[in-house]
Amino acid sequence: MSRPLSSHRLSLRTAAVATCAALATALGAVACGESGSGTASSGAGVNGPAGKTSYPLSFDNCGTKVSFSKAPQRVLILNGTSVAEVESFLMLGLEKHILANAQTYGVSDDPSMIAKIRALPTGGLTMNKNFDVPAEQVLKLKPDLVVSTWSGGFDAKRGFATREQLAAAGITTLVNPVNCANGKPDATAAEKRAYRNQSINSSFEFLLLLGRIFDAQQRAADLVSRLRGRIEAVRARTAGKPARKVLIAYPGMAMMNANGLPAVMTGGIYDDVIRAAGGTNSFSGRGEEVTRTLNKEQLATAQVDVLVVGLFTPQEKGEAEAARLFAAYPQWNASKTRTYAIVSDGVYLGPLNAVGVEKISKVVHADG
Repeated sequence: MSRPLSSHRLSLRTAAVATCAALATALGAVACGESGSGTASSGAGVNGPAGKTSYPLSFDNCGTKVSFSKAPQRVLILNGTSVAEVESFLMLGLEKHILANAQTYGVSDDPSMIAKIRALPTGGLTMNKNFDVPAEQVLKLKPDLVVSTWSGGFDAKRGFATREQLAAAGITTLVNPVNCANGKPDATAAEKRAYRNQSINSSFEFLLLLGRIFDAQQRAADLVSRLRGRIEAVRARTAGKPARKVLIAYPGMAMMNANGLPAVMTGGIYDDVIRAAGGTNSFSGRGEEVTRTLNKEQLATAQVDVLVVGLFTPQEKGEAEAARLFAAYPQWNASKTRTYAIVSDGVYLGPLNAVGVEKISKVVHADG
């Protein structure tokens, strides 16, 4: 899942994966600086024409200085219950650089992604009890770059190799910059703010960062331009129209809610995707605590003009899940009009936000 997935909120998504461990078969097993300077910031966007990467390339990443003498050739992508990072590599055509990938989801708003991810090498890696690659396996694999969706992917307390330990072995590490604060006890105020306010642009920034690292800056800039153009086309089409209330609910992630309700996604990138589609989140202004604490009364009284059903496993059927929710909450406007969309990873942190925006916008403003 960016976690997605964004970032999908990692602590929640890790809990979801842990609860669903017995359903593993159902699962099918989240920016750069000036061109050519050799130094880049960890999260700033790029403006102007894309240039050729000048090595050595060094920049700060979540408080750790990382350096590249050339484009990495043996990349390990850690799980982190995300698909944001592996999908970004694939959309940039960087799969040949992947030594082993631990990210998988089994359902996607881009169906071709499922086969592409499954075709990647896994390095024979196995997960520990915290659902990621243990330190000894990472060190034995000898990658030249290890990518994690969150800072916690390098937490020794979880059985993972630390950034310092990997650096001592000559292995560079990279955290998706928007998730620096996730799993980092001493996160800065700026890192916490970036994590809290992640958006569609956060997905683009990671693509641009990979473009810089792998000397694929023009490719990344072109991809971001295309994706941004698709989203802006939706914004233009829906401009000036009433923002209908949209609820994103993942029935298959009910284990994330204390009351066993579908996981309702709010804040950050979820709100941004909905806004881009011409709507507003039914729980706009509320943080991730909604996912954990939402009760049936709050869900029943929510204003829901459009239901967005999120799929967690390939076995789920969006139409059936929508029908169940409509039957349970007949008072919603969406239930009365049978207005819904089906998504999976397009609302998480990752390169498929344009698809998610397009899917949602088609039902938010069906007459547009």
